[in-house]
Amino acid sequence: MTLPIFTPPEDPGPSFFNLLQKVGLNDKFPEKIENSNSITHGTTIVAIRYDNGVLMAGDRRATSGHLISHRAMEKVFPADAFSGVGISGAAGPAMEMVRLFQLQLEHYEKVEGSPLSLEGKANQLSLMLKGNFPAAMQGLGVIPIFAGYEEKTDEGRLFQFDITGGRYEEKDFVATGSGSLHASTVVKLRHSSSVNLGEATDIALEALLEASEEDSATGGPDLLRGIFPIVAKIDSNGFERISDTELEERTQTIVQNISQRGNS
Repeated sequence: MTLPIFTPPEDPGPSFFNLLQKVGLNDKFPEKIENSNSITHGTTIVAIRYDNGVLMAGDRRATSGHLISHRAMEKVFPADAFSGVGISGAAGPAMEMVRLFQLQLEHYEKVEGSPLSLEGKANQLSLMLKGNFPAAMQGLGVIPIFAGYEEKTDEGRLFQFDITGGRYEEKDFVATGSGSLHASTVVKLRHSSSVNLGEATDIALEALLEASEEDSATGGPDLLRGIFPIVAKIDSNGFERISDTELEERTQTIVQNISQRGNS
């Protein structure tokens, strides 16, 4: 097969898709999914470093277009004993990616006799996102956050990604999802290098609460239904979820403080 030759008026230019159209192959590739309202999406995820670890928190709402499809979806998962992953974007591909990621890390540890480094785990997730890029171009994008405990330095580390597989390490905090702008603003104003676990938990809860006030796709703590964000800490003791009982108490205190600030 030889490369096609075009006259100057018919030259498709640098666009690969224009080239496919010119040679009659555009119907061989799937178009972007038009009815995105049928796809379940999940947001918003926040991760915060504290004095000797990292905390991850995710709201529970999943939407299909303008409809709330799930009120109690889980978006923060353990990747292995000392790392976690939070998901936003198309829920189906995201959860499948998490399960495969967990399996790959477990397989590596059993074969090699030791866990993969945090850098290696982040790189592996980056490769999975790169492989999902064709689906992302059809509207099935996945944007995760990866966090873990680094034993050598006794600290938490944060990694964020884009749909092409780009990997970026963040120093103090990161947020992703449709409510990330509002959530990250709260974290930015309240975070410091000396924040402890309790303070980080309060910051994450308030960030998700404020994001839910501005972003319809983000669900805040629901005291009426007893639905609270998934919040997990990762430190020298490994990945551990914070109980709903503690989250409820902290949420009530935060709501009271916000109410008092509003009345003052």
